[in-house]
Amino acid sequence: MKHKHLDVLIIGAGLSGIGAACHLSRDCPQLRYGIVERRKRIGGTWDLFRYPGIRSDSDMFTLGYNFRPWTETKMLADGPSIRKYIEETAEQHTVGKHIRFGLKVTDQEWSSKNNRWTITALNEETDEEETFTAGFLLNCTGYYNYDAGYTPKISGLTRFGGEVIHPQHWPEDYDYSGKKVVVIGSGATAVTLVPAMAEKAAHVTMLQRSPSYVASVPEQDLISKNLRRVLPEMAVYRIARIRNVLLQRTVFNLSIRKPKAIRKLLLAAAKKQLGPDFDMTHFQPNYNPWEERLCAVPKGDLFKVLREGKASVVTDHIHSVTKTGIKLQSGERLPADVIVTATGLDLQMFGGANIRVDGQDVNISESIMYKGLMLENVPNMALVFGYTNSSWTLKADIASEFVCRLLKHMQRIRATKATPVDTEGCGSDLNFLNLRSGYIQRADHRLPRQGNKQPWQNLNDYLRDLPALRYGKLDDGHLCFEGKNLKHPKRGLIQQLLGDPLPEGVKQ
Repeated sequence: MKHKHLDVLIIGAGLSGIGAACHLSRDCPQLRYGIVERRKRIGGTWDLFRYPGIRSDSDMFTLGYNFRPWTETKMLADGPSIRKYIEETAEQHTVGKHIRFGLKVTDQEWSSKNNRWTITALNEETDEEETFTAGFLLNCTGYYNYDAGYTPKISGLTRFGGEVIHPQHWPEDYDYSGKKVVVIGSGATAVTLVPAMAEKAAHVTMLQRSPSYVASVPEQDLISKNLRRVLPEMAVYRIARIRNVLLQRTVFNLSIRKPKAIRKLLLAAAKKQLGPDFDMTHFQPNYNPWEERLCAVPKGDLFKVLREGKASVVTDHIHSVTKTGIKLQSGERLPADVIVTATGLDLQMFGGANIRVDGQDVNISESIMYKGLMLENVPNMALVFGYTNSSWTLKADIASEFVCRLLKHMQRIRATKATPVDTEGCGSDLNFLNLRSGYIQRADHRLPRQGNKQPWQNLNDYLRDLPALRYGKLDDGHLCFEGKNLKHPKRGLIQQLLGDPLPEGVKQ
């Protein structure tokens, strides 16, 4: 990618960034785009995380892109397979030539005078700064700090005689064979690590302050495997996506409407796999299903190692860490050679970059989100942010489609600037993710808000977002367009006869 002004600059070359680039190359081939990526390879999350058993916690038929089928039969794919899928997708759409690797974006500044973004990026190897300019900015940086995960203050941790590892920074080729391992945590990372490490470790203990809901899912999609014998690959993929989207939404909606019934089903399914003698208090959360993200395990692998005695679960609080293990509040001691702090992510928006509009800092936590992807009063910028209660890519795909529609619309009406404006005072104190998960609550002060009505509410619902983002009106009175040679969009016959006014921000 040469240093020149671009129509669109994408920040991040992970699952979202590569997907956005492919949508641009498919739907807006006339636009010049570039990608700035901090890491040295494509993949983002799926290049960063290397811990044992790393895998998706969403099925690949919905985590995959809507334009390229996932052709394997695994439901929850391992990290290297996902990175390979992203890389192959980039190759198919010749995205690689547009990427500049090794650059950390530090500042994003919009100038209304020039109608462009100026992006400052740091080459962390040479300590030199580079700048890029673009008419539109597409942030695909994910939602957490790549430099460090979250580790709570644990008394005595520094005096531990063994090794302390956070899954976000797993040592390459680390050998834990025959060691006693304590994994602190109960989320998706912990329930992945425990069965993966149990095969080599002397014993693995999952130490949790409170339980999470854990559901077993099939390891293979046998329906798709059989359909491939008679149907084209893309048809099989679309059938699987539709089926899984409907299943996800049904489970989520039932969890919200009938939480007691879904809780009963989830606990009964877990008990069936763990056996009649297992202490089920370790899998009985004190919250309703989907108030926090549900943990999925393929073919019940976590339950299997617990049932076989290769691993165990302890629900307690840490009193302190000793040289040889962990002392709990109850007085129990857990011997350990290795402590894995699977204690969550440090949530961070826009990769930690500073955002300014015409010299003024943008306070993200005081801004509401337009359709879950643009910040109010921030022109020509979108944030591709996936679902937290479903597969990330379902939202990322249609968000990228919306951006492509918006860019083509701006070209058609000769607009140089598109800005979401809240003229009705729709703001609220609710962050746009609206989940109880610890990592979200800790970062509430860093998150954008959501409004009290559309289009400022974050729906978190693919079946509602799909028609709104793929087909909804762009001139909706909330998205304001400006430009010296601005043309108003053609109005339909009924609008012309009734003399309906043009949308706000569009002048005749």
